[in-house]
Amino acid sequence: MFDYFTDREYGARPPMIDVIDERLWAGLYSLIETRTGDGSFGLRFPEQCSDGNGPFGCDEQSFRRVLAAEVPWPEGRLSPSEVPATPVILDLLEFCAGAVGKPIQKSFHSYFGHYHLNWDRAAGLELFVADVNMLFSRNAVAFELTPAGQAQRRLPAPLTEAIGWALFHTGDGETDRLLEAARRQILSPKAEDRQDSLEKLWDAFERLKTLEPGANKRVQADALLDRVAAPNSAFRQMLAREALELTNIGNSFRIRHSEITQEALNSPDQVDYLFIRMFGFVRMVLKGTGRGG
Repeated sequence: MFDYFTDREYGARPPMIDVIDERLWAGLYSLIETRTGDGSFGLRFPEQCSDGNGPFGCDEQSFRRVLAAEVPWPEGRLSPSEVPATPVILDLLEFCAGAVGKPIQKSFHSYFGHYHLNWDRAAGLELFVADVNMLFSRNAVAFELTPAGQAQRRLPAPLTEAIGWALFHTGDGETDRLLEAARRQILSPKAEDRQDSLEKLWDAFERLKTLEPGANKRVQADALLDRVAAPNSAFRQMLAREALELTNIGNSFRIRHSEITQEALNSPDQVDYLFIRMFGFVRMVLKGTGRGG
């Protein structure tokens, strides 16, 4: 990816924006139009030369018809001035990533004045992903395309590293499943998936409290924290206060339950903050008790 002066001197802007605005959409639209025009999408939608000797570009009509069927939205057509909803744009980019290849010129057809083409799938996809991700990065958008061309959220670097390397082997299959699902879903571009990831993480936290031997949940939870930090130490006391606060958060906000007395989380930043806070606590408990982390 091209390295601009401001990135080198001041650092890249943190990925904090969840909505693709008019300016960014216009840039993404231009990327798509450029690749439509140069034949890059001919890999999936080839326009055949009338002499029968092979494709020479992209069949734009087929491209747009299939796009409208696979990625339907109310506007029904691409326009630089009509911005689709962000999830629709991400679907559109995945559609384009699935169709793109780098055009390779073969023989020149002098009568029609064009080259017949082959496509390098890997090179075309890599270039498309790099161009899209550069626009996302320069606009501080919290999305990216993976090398396979799938859209995903970008998280703060420390959390990305922790999630990427965390291992879950708690000895309880359901707890492991909840933790793995939470890790996957927090990366989703969909707000409802991220909310669900928070619920699963809080459910896993409640199950962790019962994994140690003991007569009841309180005794089991104390035994768990005693393995993480020395009993009666200041750090152990802090862990107990944090565990209690996290329990209260789960009961006060609309995370695990949906009573009318519970306050809903009303922004992605709130969801991310609580996920980071809980995940840090859970990971410490897992590592401190030899259950992964």
